[in-house]
Amino acid sequence: MANPSENLIQLCRAAVEAERAATSEPYTKERWAVWMEAAEAFQRAVVAEAAQEPKQSRYKLEQAAKKAVLHPEADGE
Repeated sequence: MANPSENLIQLCRAAVEAERAATSEPYTKERWAVWMEAAEAFQRAVVAEAAQEPKQSRYKLEQAAKKAVLHPEADGE
């Protein structure tokens, strides 16, 4: 099981919150730009963190971070 850092979880949380803000109201270029920047920062961090450990799956690391943010109650299972 991949174990994302707290920084990665925070970046994922920021991207999710930016997405919710961007999609909760009518489209504006500025609102969506904030979301895209947050999502890009998260993806860059996933790639960098996955590269630090040999044989670390970038996909599994990303999914673990998203699970921690989107489904925190599932961590106790």
